Amino acid sequence: MAFKMKKWPLAVGVLSATLLFSTACSNESASGNKKSGGDQVVVDVFQGKVEIADQLKALTDQYTKEHPNVKFNIQTVGGGADGAAALKAQFASGNAPDLFTNGGYQEAKTWKNKLEDLSDQPWIDDAYENTLTPMTMDGKVYGQPISLEGYGFTYNKKLFKKAGIKELPKTYSELEAAAKKLKAAGLTPFSIGYGEWWVLGNHGLNIPFASQKDPDAFIKGLNDGSAKIAGNEQFKQYVKLLDLTVKYGNKNPLTTDYNTQVTKFANGEAAMIQQGNWIQPMLDKITPNMDVGILPMPLSDDAAVADKLAIDVPSNWVIHKQAPAADKKAAKDFLNWMVTSKEGQKALVEDFKYIPAFKSIEAKDIGPLGEELLKYSKDQKTIPWEWTKFPEGVTQKFGADVQEYIGGQTSEDELLKSLDKRWAELK
Repeated sequence: MAFKMKKWPLAVGVLSATLLFSTACSNESASGNKKSGGDQVVVDVFQGKVEIADQLKALTDQYTKEHPNVKFNIQTVGGGADGAAALKAQFASGNAPDLFTNGGYQEAKTWKNKLEDLSDQPWIDDAYENTLTPMTMDGKVYGQPISLEGYGFTYNKKLFKKAGIKELPKTYSELEAAAKKLKAAGLTPFSIGYGEWWVLGNHGLNIPFASQKDPDAFIKGLNDGSAKIAGNEQFKQYVKLLDLTVKYGNKNPLTTDYNTQVTKFANGEAAMIQQGNWIQPMLDKITPNMDVGILPMPLSDDAAVADKLAIDVPSNWVIHKQAPAADKKAAKDFLNWMVTSKEGQKALVEDFKYIPAFKSIEAKDIGPLGEELLKYSKDQKTIPWEWTKFPEGVTQKFGADVQEYIGGQTSEDELLKSLDKRWAELK
């Protein structure tokens, strides 16, 4: 195998921007005291996953129905919003949320002194192997994995058939050939939303990072100066793939945002989109029963290496350590209920379309994208999400640099050298 791979135990039935970020507005003071009366508890949640905003509201309403003394104040900020900056602003203003999300690894280290230790929670032993790793520090667990997610080029099977594509593209040359066939059939091959930095800085550039022979060793090399992005074959191949999507994509990619990108694809205006199974609820809402699948983002013509999907834990629920005791208890109880109760488990897979990170939750009715990811996971054809290990702020800078390249302001060589410079500045 050409790279080091996390082995998720998805084979036995187990996924904005994707990117989940959470912040919250509340009546909380800087010391964490809330104005509340009697036994009533209000759990402040601010989450960034616009795709499941309605579903989360319905789930918390169900919890309140069963636990009348607990209510939720939910705000959703997602799509193109900078959730990380919003979270910091909430803490700085004294309006810290009780319940929010964290990407793990580097982000977990950054926020460690704000996070409640969840090592004693009953769901710990039910989590699949390695899913707790991103939020484990000094032997303690500080977050509950939200789900497992994966991404690549989600494609419209109806449009592929219309263009006469019988064999699914698994290599770069096959993808290029498919794009040409789609264009010849009068179709737009790619819906690209490169107005969003995270589509490029997180998901896009993760592909060449995760495709290194040893991703962790490569990141270590960037940190100690022994490795470089400029001149690296995987990064050169990624730029080539990026160029392909721009050549065969919709007009004005740098002013196309996430919602527009997904809507174009859902309406059949383009055959492929660089997104993952988190868009399933949006597709179901815009075009119910849409026949879709997911393809790799191939960097080469070696199918054994190229035919892999990026699958990992996208984010984790965390609890503010300084929140009032009653709020922390209510938040912990809710998280436990969500992954153990019949109602919670049903909502996570059927409504949220999540691939569960817990052994007791059966992965059924998760949609065609989730099913496709399960298949790749079972076949161990996966690469990890490496951007959560990057220095803080790097992915945003990466995204801006790639946007400049797409806009014709820099050359490929200048782009790759700039990525090295960004890393050196922020490491």
